[in-house]
Amino acid sequence: MLSCKTIEDFQLHERRILIRVDYNVPLDEEGNISDDTRIRRSLPTVNYALDRNGRVILASHLGRPRGKPEPRLSLKPVAVRLARLLKKEVKFAPDCIGPQVEEMVNDLQPGEVLLLENLRFHPGERENDPEFARALARLADVYINDAFGTAHRKHASTYGIVQFVREAGIGFLMKKEIEYFQRALVDPRRPLLAVIGGAKVSTKIGILEALLKRVDKMIIGGAMAFTFYRYLGWPTGKSLVEEEMVGVAGRILKQAWQGGVKLYLPVDVVVAPEFSPHGESRTVPCQEIPRDWMGLDIGPASVTLFEEVIAGAQTIIWNGPMGVFEMDKFKHGTFSVARAIGRSSALSIAGGGDTDVAIHEAGVTDQISYISTGGGAFLELLEKGTLPALEVLKERGSKP
Repeated sequence: MLSCKTIEDFQLHERRILIRVDYNVPLDEEGNISDDTRIRRSLPTVNYALDRNGRVILASHLGRPRGKPEPRLSLKPVAVRLARLLKKEVKFAPDCIGPQVEEMVNDLQPGEVLLLENLRFHPGERENDPEFARALARLADVYINDAFGTAHRKHASTYGIVQFVREAGIGFLMKKEIEYFQRALVDPRRPLLAVIGGAKVSTKIGILEALLKRVDKMIIGGAMAFTFYRYLGWPTGKSLVEEEMVGVAGRILKQAWQGGVKLYLPVDVVVAPEFSPHGESRTVPCQEIPRDWMGLDIGPASVTLFEEVIAGAQTIIWNGPMGVFEMDKFKHGTFSVARAIGRSSALSIAGGGDTDVAIHEAGVTDQISYISTGGGAFLELLEKGTLPALEVLKERGSKP
């Protein structure tokens, strides 16, 4: 994947550099940016282009508008925050394509920045419409994709545009994501451990099977553990079980055994009679879940077991919580795993929206080697080893 050209491979002086960034930031009820991490992660690429006297045009989506302008999803607040972070003016375009935008781009001076309005205000973005992609390409002498979070989508600004620009490559954030992925899965320090949590086996089948071919050990937690319990014939009470996935769980257990992968399931569970932060809860062995109770977190014995497994790893990949950590009484398992990974001297890579939140709330953000900026992209990269936005860049190279 590192065969893709990077921003360092191009002459940028006085040229129009269109950078696809991921400014899909969370907004509060008043429309203010509540977390600017994604904006900050783009700064090395943006500053590199500015330092080389480029004329920088930034393109992003925000939220899920239905192919038409929605004022509450305008990128204008992002322009204000970006200007503060760059400590320079950021011009803002009222649209992302069209004659007025092209005029603003052509008027842009070397060392200046223009942020385009939300790409998804046009249906052509998500539809990968060739004419929309061509209109975006008219704004660029050099196209740089630095939006890892959208690299699994075949959208006009991440995929279609590549065939219409003369020069195309990736930015520093995309490069770092690829480098950490390769360090973790292509040539890892061993033992290599995957910690996989979350609610459903159905959303993680491909990832589990792909990782089983590479890892030495695997921890499975979260609600999907109950589907494995069902295969093993253990009682699950009212816990979430995907009946149609029970056979798949059995297949995964067999693949682990046949491949010599040590697979760990929770040995005890925190259960409650209802999905609620209130009321009674207690810890039971994994084979003694009461009929009318549901599992909502891993228990203390599981935490101890998982901490020992984590301590012995040299490389760790983590995706998915161990329980319903949004509720205080069921957060101990997830937070304990986060802190154990943080204490580890292993190379640790985490990704996924819930995982990011858990790491932040557990206070170990600075102790994880790398936190991926992409949820779906991170998962698809784990499963398939590549992404559409990277493949299209590799396939077409740079036009002469």
